[in-house]
Amino acid sequence: MESAQLPKLPGYNFRDPTKVNFHRHQMFTVKDGHMTESTKFYQEGASPEIVEELMRSSMKNPDDRSSQGRPVTPKNYAIPRIPPVWLKYDRHVLRFYGYFQEAVNENPNENFRVRKCVIMHHLDDETTYVSEPRVENSGIPQGVFIKKHRIPKQDGFLQWQDFGVRKNLEMYGRVFRVVDCDEFTRNFYLDQGINLEGPENYPNDSFDKTRLMVNFKQNPPDMMEIKEYNEVKLGGGHPNKNLKSFINNDRKVLSYNVLWEDNSYDGGLKFYKMNYYLADDTIEVQELRQVNTGNETFPMMLRRMKVPKEAILTPCPALSLRQEDYYNYMDLLIGHSVKVYGKDLQIYDCDEFTKIWYRENLGIEQKSLQVQKAGNYLPTNPVPPHNGYGTEEDSIGNVIKLMPNAPKPDMYKIFDNDQHVLRFECKLISSTYEDEMRKFILCYYPSDDSIKVFEVVERNSGIVGGKFLERRKFKNPYTQRYYEHTEFLIGNTICLQNHRFLLTNCDEYTFKYMEDKPSEFPQAYYPQILRKIMSYGRANKQQFLVNILKNIDESLGKNIPYKVFLEAIEKLSVKLTYQEEASLLRKWNKGQFIINIEEAYNALKTV
Repeated sequence: MESAQLPKLPGYNFRDPTKVNFHRHQMFTVKDGHMTESTKFYQEGASPEIVEELMRSSMKNPDDRSSQGRPVTPKNYAIPRIPPVWLKYDRHVLRFYGYFQEAVNENPNENFRVRKCVIMHHLDDETTYVSEPRVENSGIPQGVFIKKHRIPKQDGFLQWQDFGVRKNLEMYGRVFRVVDCDEFTRNFYLDQGINLEGPENYPNDSFDKTRLMVNFKQNPPDMMEIKEYNEVKLGGGHPNKNLKSFINNDRKVLSYNVLWEDNSYDGGLKFYKMNYYLADDTIEVQELRQVNTGNETFPMMLRRMKVPKEAILTPCPALSLRQEDYYNYMDLLIGHSVKVYGKDLQIYDCDEFTKIWYRENLGIEQKSLQVQKAGNYLPTNPVPPHNGYGTEEDSIGNVIKLMPNAPKPDMYKIFDNDQHVLRFECKLISSTYEDEMRKFILCYYPSDDSIKVFEVVERNSGIVGGKFLERRKFKNPYTQRYYEHTEFLIGNTICLQNHRFLLTNCDEYTFKYMEDKPSEFPQAYYPQILRKIMSYGRANKQQFLVNILKNIDESLGKNIPYKVFLEAIEKLSVKLTYQEEASLLRKWNKGQFIINIEEAYNALKTV
C-alpha cells in the first residue's frame, strides 16, 4: 500500500535533499526511430485499485448533485506502456524489390519472361501492395498488380516477419523473388535484431537482350582521317591551310564597341558589341540591352560568320566568278566603320586585350573616341502661357495631370521663415511729379516669396492711401523668375505690375535679419564693408587712411556729416552701394546723419 500523500499546505512540504536536477521533465522523446511520449502509465492487466475505483464510481447515486458544476478529473488518465501498432507505425512502409517469372508458350525466342515488381508492406495495418513499373512498348497492362489489402497465407495473413531479401513469397499462386530493399527497410529489421542479406541481381531475360541489341545503334566508323593519312603517306593529300591560324589564335577574340545611328522616326543611337575571332576571321555582333528604351532587344544581330566588304549581286547562285573580300583585323580600327546588313557600324572603342594585341603585333595604338550617349529623354507636354486666371502653379497642375491637385508648398521654408517680414520704404519711379512724391511701404514675406505694398496716407494729397497691391508672388520681368529675398536691397528697383519701386530704406528688424545672414546679404555685413573699403588701399593701408583724413575739412572737427565721409572715400575711387552705405551709417550714426571720424578711423585701422 502506498503511503497517504500530505496536502500541499505550508509546513507539510519537505525538500528532498537527494534531488540534484531541477529542470522541467521532458515528455516527448524519440526511441528506435519512433516518436514516443514518456508519461505515467499503468501495467497492462486488471489492477485491483482500478477495478475498485470503477466499482465505487458505478455505485454512486446519479442524482447526487454535490459534484455538479465542478471539473472532474478522470482517474485513469495515464498512457499504456506499449502504444498501439496503428499509432507506433503510422505511415511506416517497408519497400522490397523483386520479380516473378511468367511462362511464354509457343515462342521460339523466349521460354519465360521476367517481370519486375515493387512490394510495399504497411506496418500500421499489415497490408501489402504490389506494383509493376511500366516498360515502354511492353504490350502488358502494367501499374497496380495487387491492390492494397491483407494478403492471406496458409496460417493467417502476411506480416513483416515473412519478408526478407533473397526470399520467395507466394501471393495468390504466384511466387515472387525478393532481390533487394531500401535503406529504411534495412534499418527497421536491424532495430528488430534481424540482419537482411545483401542484394541479388535480376536474372537475364532473353527478350530484353534481343530488344537491347535491336535498339542499339552503332555509328559507322569515320574513314576521313584514315583516307587523309593514307594520302599523306603516299606523298599526296590536301594540307589544311587554316590549321596554323587555328593553333596560334585559338580562343583569341578582339572585342570592339560599335554604334549605329538610326535615322528613322523613332530611331537614335544604338550600341552593339562586335567580336572578331582571329582563328577563322569570323565576326559576330551582339546588341547591348538598354533599359527603358522601348525597343525589343535581340541576343544576336549577326551570328558568327565571315562578313564581306561589298555584296556581290548575281542573277543566280554560283554564276559569279568574282571572289568575295572579307573584313579582317586590319579593317577593324577605331574610327573605321563596318557595313552589316546595310548598317554602318562605327567603331569607337575596344577592350584592353584588343589594344595590347594591336600594340604588340602591329604597332598600332588604338585610342578610344568620346561618344556622347543620349540621355533618358522623357517627352513632356508643352506648357501654355498663363492666362491670368488664378495662380500659375494651379494652371501648370491642370496641364500636367488629368486630375489636378493643389500645389504643395515648401513646408521647410515656411517653418523657418513663417514669422519674418521684411519692410522697405520705397517710392514710385514715374515721369509725373505727383507720383514721385507718393510714399509706399513694401512688405516681403520670405516664407512664400510673396509681396504686399501699402501706400502711406498723406493729407490733402488727393490720393487715397492704404493697400496698393494685394499680397501674392510677383515675377521679375527680366529673369522671368519669382522675386527672392536676396534681391531686396536698398537702392534696388522692384517692378510690380508695370510699377517700378525704388527701395530707399528699411526698418530695424530688416537690418538685423540681413546681418544675421552674411552669406546671403554680404552688402549688409559690417566687417565685409570695412574690408571692401580697405581693399582699395591694399598697397599701403596707413597712407590710404591718411589720404581719407586729408580729404576731410579739419574745421569740421571730429563729428562730421556722413555725406562728407562718403565724398572723401569717393575721391579715392571707393564705390559703395546704397545698401552698404546704409549699413555703415547704421553702425556709426550719432544722430542726424553725423558720425565720429575718430571712431571710423579706428574701425578701418583694425581691418
